[in-house]
Amino acid sequence: MKILAIADVEERMLWDNFRRSRFEGVDLVLAAGDLDADYLEFLVTMLTCPVLYVHGNHDESYRRKPPLGCICVDDSVYVYRGLRIVGLGGSMRYKDGTYMSTEQEMRRRIRKVEPSIRLLGGFDVLLAHAPVRGVGDLDDLPHRGFECFNTLLERWRPALMVHGHVHANYITNFSRERELACGTRVVNAFGHVELDAPTPSQLSYGWKEHLVNKRALRKSDGIASHEEGVLGAGQSYGQRW
Repeated sequence: MKILAIADVEERMLWDNFRRSRFEGVDLVLAAGDLDADYLEFLVTMLTCPVLYVHGNHDESYRRKPPLGCICVDDSVYVYRGLRIVGLGGSMRYKDGTYMSTEQEMRRRIRKVEPSIRLLGGFDVLLAHAPVRGVGDLDDLPHRGFECFNTLLERWRPALMVHGHVHANYITNFSRERELACGTRVVNAFGHVELDAPTPSQLSYGWKEHLVNKRALRKSDGIASHEEGVLGAGQSYGQRW
């Protein structure tokens, strides 16, 4: 399964100069925050595959106009074609803002999603806006990563983490990919990057999958739980792996 990961900037090749043929193999879009809602709506329409997103620290406009037809996975777990995805958006709190958290607040957010993680026996992908502390982040408070992400990743050892927030021009020697000691591949999705999805341990989690997906879909404007079949949630897919 092919993932298109995006974050932070709306790229002309994906919007003004979009050509469907460039992205015919994309099965899932993961949006890591700080993107125009119209941009996500355009992509979910043109790519005809689910767009899962978390909020960036600059996404206050989503409170008035969220991206319709896209799935918000912030503070949720979502399963797509067997891939278990945890969403934890926002940045370190450096001023008042809806989508910012202190280290302690992010720890509390993680504790709230952990029952769903345990229910599914773990997860495969962490979709976040901010990076892990000490892994592709910066020393200033606004761009500092979360230490509790380290703890989460070391405990559950997912195959992939996708984040944004730290732009390529912020760092002299920008590195898009890193690997943690626990084996997790960490990818900065600034702009866009295409990835092969990790192979899930199983393709369907039955009622457990339905339960966690239904919780996530409640947060997403323009998506109703009865549309799960259209989006592929709660079903088994094997032919495109």
